[in-house]
Amino acid sequence: MSGLRSVAAEVFGCRACPRLVEWRERVAQDKVARFADHAYWGRPVPGFGDPAARILILGLAPAAHGGNRTGRIFTGDRSGDFLYGSLHRCGLASRPTSVSRDDGLRLHGTYLSAVNRCAPPGNRPTPQERDRCLPFLEREIEALEALRAIVALGAFAWDGALRALASLGHGARPKPRFGHAAEVSVGQYVLIGAFHPSQQNTFTGKLTPPMLDAVVERAITLAT
Repeated sequence: MSGLRSVAAEVFGCRACPRLVEWRERVAQDKVARFADHAYWGRPVPGFGDPAARILILGLAPAAHGGNRTGRIFTGDRSGDFLYGSLHRCGLASRPTSVSRDDGLRLHGTYLSAVNRCAPPGNRPTPQERDRCLPFLEREIEALEALRAIVALGAFAWDGALRALASLGHGARPKPRFGHAAEVSVGQYVLIGAFHPSQQNTFTGKLTPPMLDAVVERAITLAT
């Protein structure tokens, strides 16, 4: 647990990427109308979950008006509701929605994180911004001593997971290709792909609740 707290403390104070610092703080100041009365977090967002997790679920970055507003990953937006709904159905979350850092939600055997810790413009971090942030993910993976399965939500998270694992000495060659339900062993871990629960995917039916549930259930099986 102390390792995760150390990472979180460094995440909170990070200002390594000027473009992301400017964006996250501007979004927090120039609020959208529906959240005009909310106090935005406006800082980097650390990981969240069970320090004894055997499953890590990895996203791209906090959403501008989700994690960047609430201060917790996948919290306060539609993507988070879709994800937490699946985790709740599969027995990994205490409730099916996540609205704030103090809403009482608890994760069981699961930890949530992201490749980048600041909300990026257009949800597109640069390669340099990705690389500056990856050491946080590497340290989280090391601190999660019981970790066995990593679920990458989207191709960016899949690539970030592979890069972090390679830095930790767990390379995979040739580079495995991302796909929904794609699965590859990387060192002591199994990496599983899933389409990101963005509205672009969930509203079009590219990702359905049964599809995400199947990936989560597979991760549970592999991590047991």
